[in-house]
Amino acid sequence: MKTESILQIKDTLAMIDNRDDDRIRLWQADERSGVQQALRQWDRRIQRHENEIALFEEMQQFENEARAKGHRLIVGIDEVGRGPLAGPVVAAAVILPENFKLLGVNDSKKLSAKKRDELYNEIQNQAISIGIGMVDHHKIDEINIYQASKMAMGIALEDLCFVPDYLLIDAMTLDVNIPQESIIKGDARSISIAAASIVAKVIRDRMMENYAKTYPGYGFENNAGYGTKEHLLGLERQGICEIHRKTFAPIKNMY
Repeated sequence: MKTESILQIKDTLAMIDNRDDDRIRLWQADERSGVQQALRQWDRRIQRHENEIALFEEMQQFENEARAKGHRLIVGIDEVGRGPLAGPVVAAAVILPENFKLLGVNDSKKLSAKKRDELYNEIQNQAISIGIGMVDHHKIDEINIYQASKMAMGIALEDLCFVPDYLLIDAMTLDVNIPQESIIKGDARSISIAAASIVAKVIRDRMMENYAKTYPGYGFENNAGYGTKEHLLGLERQGICEIHRKTFAPIKNMY
């Protein structure tokens, strides 16, 4: 039998997702260094995939517990934008179907922008309903960022097409007559909250990219309003702009 080339083996490995495939054992006996390197790369890919599956299953624990209690419309709620010096706080409420399947969903802060965009599109496709809530910089200055975050979550909840029967919320409780669970670091522990964090993050980042065109010089397209070096230098050069939060340091000392 003709010996396969290393390139042929690499191409075949790209299509194999099963460790029990008989061809893997055959290639493990191949002494060519290129084959062994290809196998190591394949093994790392498979390991990442297995880790994603394990994480996905682990992050469904709160949803599974809620369903075991008889709840069916379970919503995850999270907000993005507490820390920035400019722009709104944005919250999302996401109801996922029981058969939801999307590997890679995690706390939005742990994902690249490209990965967030990919997951955002698929969450939009699979979700039963998505609600969005926004509170602008004026209201943040008026009522403080904690209350503004809570308000944004409430708006997102009301924006849903269906009334949920159970709430999973990232480190917050809402004043509504619906059973709820506040989960510390929920965006890394609940699949529904993680989905909400991705949706809120993508929407807010896109808003800040648009604001960068109206208010250039602060790097909003790069920092989304957080107090990075680029942003602080912009404040020194230009002063504050319309969307800056006037109750946040160092802005509150600049006017």
